[in-house]
Amino acid sequence: MKIYQIDAFAKNVFEGNPAAVCPLEKWLPDETLQAIAKENNLSETVYFTEKDGRYHIRWFTPKAEVELCGHATLAAAWVIFHELLFVGEEILFDSLSGELRVRREGDLLVMNFPQTTFEEIPIPEKLEDVIGLKVNLAFSGGGDCFLVVDSENGVQNFNPDLSALAKFDFRGICLTARSEEVDFVSRFFAPRFGIDEDPVTGSAHTVLAPYWSKVLAKDYLIAKQVSKRSGVVHCELIGERIELKGSAVKFLEGEFSL
Repeated sequence: MKIYQIDAFAKNVFEGNPAAVCPLEKWLPDETLQAIAKENNLSETVYFTEKDGRYHIRWFTPKAEVELCGHATLAAAWVIFHELLFVGEEILFDSLSGELRVRREGDLLVMNFPQTTFEEIPIPEKLEDVIGLKVNLAFSGGGDCFLVVDSENGVQNFNPDLSALAKFDFRGICLTARSEEVDFVSRFFAPRFGIDEDPVTGSAHTVLAPYWSKVLAKDYLIAKQVSKRSGVVHCELIGERIELKGSAVKFLEGEFSL
């Protein structure tokens, strides 16, 4: 069976967020999909099948299936366009998060996703102590907790206590701050799902961009996830949906056997 490893939200290999992409002719048992993802040991392994010109897509971390993953969708679309030689203008995916669309725009791939609703929550008890930074605001969306802090440098230099973060009942915990270089920066941690730090988290930007859009009063934002690999995400709000733009490159192509 074919497998690709694609660096998403990256212009060069060793940048952005790597995802394993596995095109399937038919669905394998869920326990097999999970075992492959655990074996790959990347933040996401993405699978898809094709029927009547549409694709059914699913995403797995090393520990669990998730409802949405942006960088792995970008990686899957790159494979469909460049390796499977898709000739249409736009790829249509059916997923647990509804219909997702990806089109080409020059060297970029543009993902059209539904915005993820979010709501302000009380700052979780003891989480500010674990973070070690002054938290101005907390909000939740998509099962994740987002913490707004004052300092861009604080986000970039944050040294997480992963075992402590794993004790909080969220899929992931994201730190974000306004930026001088771009519109906002972030970092994303999901140790409960087997991801110590996700290098570039597309799905988080379906929450981050609507939040910062309200704060900054603009619909087009440039974001940077300041992990060690880092990556830039262009975000545009269009009605109740959001477009995330990024590039991707192939690192690996191979086969695996079951």
